[in-house]
Amino acid sequence: MSHSSATDLPSAPPSESRRTTLGVFLPSGLPGVHQYIEALAPALPGQEGFFEIGIPHAEAVYDGPLIRAVYRQALQEGATMADLLRTVEHAAARAGVVVMSYWEPVRRYGPERTALALAEAGASGAMVVDLPDADAAVWHETAARAGITAPRFAAPGLPDTDLDDLARLASGWLYAPASTAPTGYRGPLDLDGLEASVRRLRSVTPLPVVAGVGISTPALAAAVSPMVDGIVVGSPVLRALAADPGEAPALVEEFARAVCVEEQPVLPV
Repeated sequence: MSHSSATDLPSAPPSESRRTTLGVFLPSGLPGVHQYIEALAPALPGQEGFFEIGIPHAEAVYDGPLIRAVYRQALQEGATMADLLRTVEHAAARAGVVVMSYWEPVRRYGPERTALALAEAGASGAMVVDLPDADAAVWHETAARAGITAPRFAAPGLPDTDLDDLARLASGWLYAPASTAPTGYRGPLDLDGLEASVRRLRSVTPLPVVAGVGISTPALAAAVSPMVDGIVVGSPVLRALAADPGEAPALVEEFARAVCVEEQPVLPV
């Protein structure tokens, strides 16, 4: 089954309009994850929606208690890279897939081996959220050789030089966290601050910008959507799956309706 690449997110010059798309984060090793993928895929917005599959890691510093607990359980039960690759392959048969990882699992498995295996499983890209500066160029080149993109996590407040380097060694898209809190945050968002961060990213790269972290409701997704090219939601969906798996697709549909407006203003650069 063929799908558009999850990293081919819509982007446009300031004078044009574009759509915002939706990604759903699911951690590999989550019990029932393959069934959840099957249930949620039809709720994604057309060919542009995608799954972001997380690789379990013991020191998931950017993640909150919910995702850390899933990762911890997966590792205790012996989760392997082979398990992750099966999940990626399962998801890629139904939608676009980008993998989210910390550097240690990639380093341990081998960067080249990881990139090639992810490409073979059907992932279109892999974002390493804590990618060390010293390894960024090699990872970027390794991903390119394997035929996958290397989106980058752009933390707010990076010095200009660091931001330039990060954008230069990125492909696919840049990820702008909507909150500086760990994943799962459910408080208010500094929308003005996020808008400023997105403007800054657009000033240094033509790559699309994706937002996540703290976008806990469809209403917040609708507020963030005009600023960016894509939104990723994770913890709200995981909470819904834990409470009532049958209701989770409806929540994803709500998020999709909130972000997928045909005509959106693009931030001037």
